[in-house]
Amino acid sequence: MGIRAVYPGTFDPVTNGHIDLIERSAALFDDLIVAILKNTDKQPFFTLEERVEMLEAVLAGRPNVSVTTFGGLLVDFVERREAAVIVRG
Repeated sequence: MGIRAVYPGTFDPVTNGHIDLIERSAALFDDLIVAILKNTDKQPFFTLEERVEMLEAVLAGRPNVSVTTFGGLLVDFVERREAAVIVRG
């Protein structure tokens, strides 16, 4: 297993800047998890499902990139996924 990284965010909406950072990170790491935060304290513009669908559509064809959702603490999610890196932009 190579280096796994997590790129967390709300992605509401997903921007060209997000996509650029995802593409550059995917080139650096063996496995990149784009993790969409379920933030119940905010009213999102797009639903969680819509954000997942948008990111999956844009990132199709990148075998080392996956899209998922998470709630709670980022550190707990990173530990469960056994990631070594957190990507921030």
